[in-house]
Amino acid sequence: MSASDNTGDRGFRHQFRQRLNRFRRNSPSSSKHSSKDADDGASSNSRTCRDQSSPAATNRPAYTQNLNGPGQPTTATTPADAGATPEAERGNALSAVRPANQRECASRDRSGHVRADFGASGNATSLDLWSAAYREAVDSLGKGVDIAILKGENIAQLFKQLERMGKDAAQESAFLRGVNYLHSLQVPLERFKLALDLAAPLTSIEPTTSAVFGVVQGVTAIAISFSTADLDFAKQIGEMLEQLSYIDDCDTLGQRTNKEDIHQALVLVYQKLLEFYNVAFEMLTRRGVKLVMRMVLENGRLPDIVSDFLRHADLLRKLVEKATWEIVEDIRAMLYDCEIASWLGSGKMNRQGQHHAHMQEVRADNACEFLLANADFIAWCQATDSQRLAIVGEMGSGKSVAMSFLIDELRGRNERQLPQPKICYHYCQNGETSQVTYVLSVLIMSLLEQLPGLKRAFFEWYKRNMASGTEPATSYKVLEGWLQNTLATLDRPIIFVIDALDECDRQSRDRILSSLKTMAERAPRLKILLSSRPEEEILEQLDGVSKIAMGSDAARDHLIVEKTVSTRLFYLADDVKALVTEALSRTARGSAIWTRMTVELIEARAIKALRPMQIFLDNMPQPRQLAELYANLFSRYTSDDPENQRVATAALEVLSVARRPLSILELAWAATLAAAQDHEEIPTVDALSKLVDHQRVMSLILPFVAHVDFGDIRKRQVKLAHQSVKEFIIGSSASGLPTRSSGPADSAPSASLQAPTQQSTERLEAGILAICIRYLLLREINDVALFSEEITAFIEELPQDFDLFKDDSAAPKEYDGNCSWEDWEESMVHYDPTERGFGELFVYAACYWNDHFGAVSSDSPSLPAVLLKDVEVLCSAGSTRLHNWTAQNCRPDSAVKPRFTFDGSLYDPLSITALYGSESMLWRMLEESDLDGDASFLPNPLMGAADHILKWGELPRLRMLWKSRAGGQIRNLAFFRMALKQWSGSPRDKSRQGWDVVFGLIDDVYDVMVEEQWGSKLLSVAAGTGCLPVVRRLMEAAEHQPRLGTELLDGDDDARSRPEHGLIGAAVLGNHADVVEYLLGSLQGVEAQLLRLQCRSSSSSEGGENVLHLAARLCNPAIFRLLVPRLREYVSERDKEGCTVLVRIVLSPSASEDRCESARILLSEVEAGDDGHVDGVLEDRREALSLARRLCELDMCRVLDQ
Repeated sequence: MSASDNTGDRGFRHQFRQRLNRFRRNSPSSSKHSSKDADDGASSNSRTCRDQSSPAATNRPAYTQNLNGPGQPTTATTPADAGATPEAERGNALSAVRPANQRECASRDRSGHVRADFGASGNATSLDLWSAAYREAVDSLGKGVDIAILKGENIAQLFKQLERMGKDAAQESAFLRGVNYLHSLQVPLERFKLALDLAAPLTSIEPTTSAVFGVVQGVTAIAISFSTADLDFAKQIGEMLEQLSYIDDCDTLGQRTNKEDIHQALVLVYQKLLEFYNVAFEMLTRRGVKLVMRMVLENGRLPDIVSDFLRHADLLRKLVEKATWEIVEDIRAMLYDCEIASWLGSGKMNRQGQHHAHMQEVRADNACEFLLANADFIAWCQATDSQRLAIVGEMGSGKSVAMSFLIDELRGRNERQLPQPKICYHYCQNGETSQVTYVLSVLIMSLLEQLPGLKRAFFEWYKRNMASGTEPATSYKVLEGWLQNTLATLDRPIIFVIDALDECDRQSRDRILSSLKTMAERAPRLKILLSSRPEEEILEQLDGVSKIAMGSDAARDHLIVEKTVSTRLFYLADDVKALVTEALSRTARGSAIWTRMTVELIEARAIKALRPMQIFLDNMPQPRQLAELYANLFSRYTSDDPENQRVATAALEVLSVARRPLSILELAWAATLAAAQDHEEIPTVDALSKLVDHQRVMSLILPFVAHVDFGDIRKRQVKLAHQSVKEFIIGSSASGLPTRSSGPADSAPSASLQAPTQQSTERLEAGILAICIRYLLLREINDVALFSEEITAFIEELPQDFDLFKDDSAAPKEYDGNCSWEDWEESMVHYDPTERGFGELFVYAACYWNDHFGAVSSDSPSLPAVLLKDVEVLCSAGSTRLHNWTAQNCRPDSAVKPRFTFDGSLYDPLSITALYGSESMLWRMLEESDLDGDASFLPNPLMGAADHILKWGELPRLRMLWKSRAGGQIRNLAFFRMALKQWSGSPRDKSRQGWDVVFGLIDDVYDVMVEEQWGSKLLSVAAGTGCLPVVRRLMEAAEHQPRLGTELLDGDDDARSRPEHGLIGAAVLGNHADVVEYLLGSLQGVEAQLLRLQCRSSSSSEGGENVLHLAARLCNPAIFRLLVPRLREYVSERDKEGCTVLVRIVLSPSASEDRCESARILLSEVEAGDDGHVDGVLEDRREALSLARRLCELDMCRVLDQ
């Protein structure tokens, strides 16, 4: 025998012993109080009796060779009987009922207490099962038996009497005559397990110390000796001797089973043996030997006792055979299990059980309970026919934990059903566990474990297949066939639960789903529960199957985080745990796997204090295990193929920096364009469209994206599954996404994974920017207008959101921010750029390329060298391409009505770069581009760029234009007029950051404004617009620069170059009291200017306005308070229309309150003065009062009448 054979034999014997021990422990009638002493303290004679060979013991090797050996039932177990239990099979077994006192005695005797054995020397010994039953039989007979006759010396005396009894001339005793007589009746005494040696004289038998064995010996000898009394009696004796052998088999194949039914039957057998022995002993000792045989027949007691014995012995035989059969069946089941496990894989079920137990430990049941209230789950549970249900969720969303919850929930519900449904589950984890043969093997083993009646049929089926040269465990078709055929024959409900179908390779997954579908069609009561990521192929195969989506839910995230923290971080202080729970709940966003790994990272770093924990949570790094998981997934889904990796990397990098969710087609077009090799010439949209394979792109990146609806490939829905995926992509961008083949150094998360750098992000931004620009440079974008003239005219005539039956007069006509743009534009007319041949990526590229443009610096190492030239082509002034993308840019959802004004004809490369490009990119264009000679730029491009910056851009960028080599284009009055106009446009304009930079540019052109004589005009414009910062800057500079002061206050002698109403007049007309106050109080010479203005106006033949007349236009009380005390002598002056200041106040369109207050200030200031102007004002008052009365200005009349 080989070493392997020896090893297998030892393994079998070890499993055999384990099975027998388990049987002993699980025996329903085993005593709870049995002790080692009771097992080891059997008498030596009892051991001698058990050591005798028995048919059962002799046949044991046959069971190991042939499970259906001679004498064993051959009826096959049908699937319908598969659920039957051993207790149910024993339902027809006979049992004996004893009086209560006997049961009490038996219980007491079997408890292991030491009592003196009858007929022994009085030494205390432990009782074996024969002695225990024997003693109970003696106790039950009480005074009905003389105990003294059971002692060894009396039994020996009995043997001597039997030896001498009836000896004839041939010296043949009654015992030998009985033996011969029974032989003549063909009673096979030699085949019986007798307590006597038939060939030895009775007198040679030594008295035994075992009362049980002694009595059996005595009964055997008496029975044989008395058998010659009568033919019928002899036959009874023959049957009796045969039945005595079953006393030895009460230990059922050598096991101390302590079965109550066997014990009770043995007690009844012993009772009859004792009765037989007692009556026979009495006959032999008290009657003459010659009368014994006659008394046997005439008395009738012994035949009756023998009859009763035979009845009880037959019961004992049946019980022993039944117990023996149970053991044999248990051995057979063990052999079935060993064989099946060796065929299908012994460790598979253990692995599944361990994984399920782990899921039970980590899950938060209350986070899974929402599934129980789902209508699809309820319908699936309540259905009486075959049904399928799928749980669909992203990677790490908790599908496996939810499946473990449903498995346990269904198990609990099934316990209360009849018949009980059987649940067979399998977790597809990775590699081998996701192969179709592995999955089917686990389902079959689980089914056989729960329905053991199927094991024999499976065993025989497997043997037949192996005999025909087929190994079923290696053929999914063969396993599938057995499973389908078996399920079709079962009447009870069966539930198959398979988790993580997406972990299977395509071939195994297709085969599993196909098999399950066929099983569901053939098995009317089979229910199937599946879980998977929402992969397109799987969803197509599950078409028509009810689905439950495992989406992100803030409340569910909190429950999962709370459970994980309380389980793994239980040692933290309550306030620290609360901080962690709150922070992780906000960031989880449906990713249970991220939650678990982040908690494990906290545990590994041993952070316990509150402040360090806060710092960790504020700068939360990505767990290393999560990065490794993503790397492995990337390798598996790309099959480690370089071409696949290039496409997948391009798609993931696009998603990591995309400004909005992309459609499946948009992503596929972008990834295809990015992954195209440099030598691939893609000049047109049409050429690109022929290379796009959106199904391939999605299949390569599916684990990393959130749930998508594959039924709508143009829906903007594709985004990364979780923030941690984005961190993984950004962190890996410098060296490319890691793969399994990269090695540990590459697949491990680098420092950039822990803290994504600006350089990595900029690299990704440069990549998507290059994609967008390259797309917009395709030929069709410049050859075809987005809107033709005819279509434009037609669309402009269409009513926008018009309802004939609804009064929309009160409805807002412009977007008010109370809803999303998508909702606002939902009912508007839309267009489709793809119908113009612009392809699927045009909308995103046109709307968001400028955003990516602003995120890239000119010195980025990943920036193409030709990018600047490409931008100039893309934004070439007056080009169709510029018009197309700007027209689309202001219509992100392709509604005809734009969201904002973006007139492409006003822009060129410099203005676009000034608005949207980075500062470094703007400076590079200013220094390198031919701004004057290149036709791509508009005339005077810096002024146009400055105008756009002032309106929409970042104001500090104006200094870059100012300092550039072409900055002279904006160092003039026109620029500052434009800036002051924009500053004064609205309060929002005034509050923009950067005006100090713009106004600071004035310091660079003091000499220029003096030479070109536009300083006074700039000051007047600044005063008129109320720009006190510019006024103050100019006036303060004039204090130190006399030439500048002269320019600001005097200007050119030419009247046309001077402000019409002077500096203060400009501020008054602009209604800027702060500027007026500053000018009146800041410099000497202002009074002279005012006098000059008044004199000029008074001496004019046509009359003129003084500053007070100007102030009366707006009637700002604050300005009157500043001016009137200084200009009392001019109050009564009349303008060219002959109106005084008071009359102008009465006629002013300003508010009544302001007019009245202004009049009151003027009158009070004049009357308070002592300069001779009161008389003139009185006349002015009467005139103004008369006018106010005519105009019915009651409030003004009261002021003037005071």
